Amino acid sequence: MQILDRYIGRSVLWSTFIALTVLLTLFTFFAFMDEVGDIGKGNYGAWQAVQYVLLTMPKLAYQLFPVAALIGCTIGLGVLASNSELTVMRAAGVSLGRIVWSVMKVGLLIVIASLLIGEGIAPVAEERAQTLRSVAKSDKLDLGGRSGFWARDGNSFVNVRKFLPGKRLGEVTIYTFDGEQQLTRMLYAKSAVYQDGHWLLENITSSEVSFDGVSAQRIKTEPWHTRLSPDLLSVVTVKPNTLSIKGLYDYVGYLRENGLDAAVYEQALWGKIVAPLVTGVMVFLAIPFVFGPLRSVSIGHRILVGTLVGIGFHLLNQMFGYLGLVAGIYPALTAVLPLALALGTGFWLMRRIY
Repeated sequence: MQILDRYIGRSVLWSTFIALTVLLTLFTFFAFMDEVGDIGKGNYGAWQAVQYVLLTMPKLAYQLFPVAALIGCTIGLGVLASNSELTVMRAAGVSLGRIVWSVMKVGLLIVIASLLIGEGIAPVAEERAQTLRSVAKSDKLDLGGRSGFWARDGNSFVNVRKFLPGKRLGEVTIYTFDGEQQLTRMLYAKSAVYQDGHWLLENITSSEVSFDGVSAQRIKTEPWHTRLSPDLLSVVTVKPNTLSIKGLYDYVGYLRENGLDAAVYEQALWGKIVAPLVTGVMVFLAIPFVFGPLRSVSIGHRILVGTLVGIGFHLLNQMFGYLGLVAGIYPALTAVLPLALALGTGFWLMRRIY
């Protein structure tokens, strides 16, 4: 049976890889065409646009995994069905349930791959992409590699390491100089939040520099009056759907502790939690298509059906998400319900085959 698992697995994995590659190439091309209109703004040139698009590819791949898994599994099993190999397997005594189990083991590998990309690679690459794009298009910000963002604010130089959702910054360092370009103060704030029309620095370590020496003190909060408005800094803020599950969980916890509205971020959190399961369900949903209505159709027909079903599920998922936000429905319910409907449809189709 291990030989059978490997044989089915190679067919499904290869078809999924091809489907993902084609979809990723197509959507990446469209993404680059969208960036062409911004070329020439500030220092944003063709090379920066190429870098930006390449860095957004992991996020795009993560979003395309469910559709690619559905199309790939449909094509992979469809090829086996067209060559009568599935028929031979069943004639040799291999049950349909055993074939389903072989496919789902491959689906587990696809789920793990999507999870690694979505949680490990995509958030880091997306943050870097937004950073590169925003800094290149703005003449008020500068990026110093791993040292974060740099901006000049009057006689001060500001370094920001992290841009967070909800008008929040992380690890802010402000160097203040006098008229003779002598350093007079160095302030480090663990975080900053925009409230009541101004920035509020939190958990501060302040060092006053003079000819007599350096004196340091810790301050809980301090207002920060700066020309760096949230509108300017928001262009580099990480969007909720690009954060990792842990990042979203931590931020939702912060919002709840401070009595702030966390609905959008809770919805994004549950969407991220459910996303790997969606990929697995799409693999399962492809099986009854091949053994049922798509048993003897062409590969082109299978690709069309797989694409339409994948897009339909994506639209349904988005609709439930927006509906939940508008109607105030618990985010977990709106995230899980489309998944449950797809899974129920898969089981219903499987029962018709048996």
